[in-house]
Amino acid sequence: MQYRKFGKYDIKVSALGYGCMRLPVLKDGSINEEEAVKQIRHAIDNGVNYIDTAYVYHGGKSEVLLSKAFADGYRGKIFVADKMPMWSIKTYGDFDRILNEQLDRLKTDHIDFYLLHSLSKNTWEKGRDLGALKFLDEAQKDGRIRHRGFSFHDKFDVFKEIVDAYNWDFCQMQYNYMDEHNQAGVDGLRYASQKGMAVVIMEPLLGGKLARKPPVQVQNVWDSAKVKRTPAEWGLRWLWNQKEVTVVLSGMNAIQQIDENIKIASETAVNSLSEEEKNLIYKARDKYKELTKVDCTGCRYCVPCPFGVDIPRIFHLYNQGSIYNDIEGSSRDYMHMDAKNRASVCRECGRCERLCPQHIEIRKKLKEAHRVLSV
Repeated sequence: MQYRKFGKYDIKVSALGYGCMRLPVLKDGSINEEEAVKQIRHAIDNGVNYIDTAYVYHGGKSEVLLSKAFADGYRGKIFVADKMPMWSIKTYGDFDRILNEQLDRLKTDHIDFYLLHSLSKNTWEKGRDLGALKFLDEAQKDGRIRHRGFSFHDKFDVFKEIVDAYNWDFCQMQYNYMDEHNQAGVDGLRYASQKGMAVVIMEPLLGGKLARKPPVQVQNVWDSAKVKRTPAEWGLRWLWNQKEVTVVLSGMNAIQQIDENIKIASETAVNSLSEEEKNLIYKARDKYKELTKVDCTGCRYCVPCPFGVDIPRIFHLYNQGSIYNDIEGSSRDYMHMDAKNRASVCRECGRCERLCPQHIEIRKKLKEAHRVLSV
């Protein structure tokens, strides 16, 4: 296993982290405890020492499962990362209540890496005003947490504001070769690293989209490589090639997958990709983007729609289904949307088209998206 320095601290963490949001489950949806414990311990036995969970994962059962995996001396072999659900905080007292519940669930007296979960402009401002930073200071001082961080889903300017507001130890951000310039993006990665922060990567393969069998246009790119690799391996190598990346989280739920990821992590050092290989990855990215159905940038100028249509969400799902050869998944998500927000309620008033800086034929594209996703 490859180990990397955790930001400004003399701590070595495995380049591959174990994400516990997608543990193996039984037919009824509950965690398959025997298999989950087996897999987590297998990863630890083979060098993974960064285990990531959250208060809400698996309906609150992920932390409980981990307490079982960490028995028999395994707790002493790993660093555990856990998160405060910022959307659930109503009063300052909620911070302590939830952290203490997490410690009880995990059956531990401290959490090594503690994050404010899923910060965006709204949750950041709310949490800051409720005393989140004071809480982190106090929890670190009394030993319940060791290092303070946050996970993030918003734009770079919000990310920079959060980083500059506090003496953070680390952050967690969505990052992959398709998202190089989305959310915090590469600018956020480098900015945090320059501040001495460790950077933990989530969604390295876009929830598995970059690991599944790609469209033929993308597969042709991978087939042209001198060294043959799986789509997942290309995606992971792109991340570990960057010196600013500390840990890459993977939601592994099979022994074979764990072994493959450990092998890739062990073989991929900083700057190990050639220019030719990096260009190949960007060529694959371009082929994915050519499959985009609607040139929507997500600027949201078109909303709110007078009739309630969630135009950016619909176009996002339509594009995702096309780009990643997953119309079934996008259709499922579309049909889970509230019916009053789907494209079928459009009254073709044209207001959105007058506001769209991309000059998209929104009414036409909404009909198209509804026809494809309503299967």
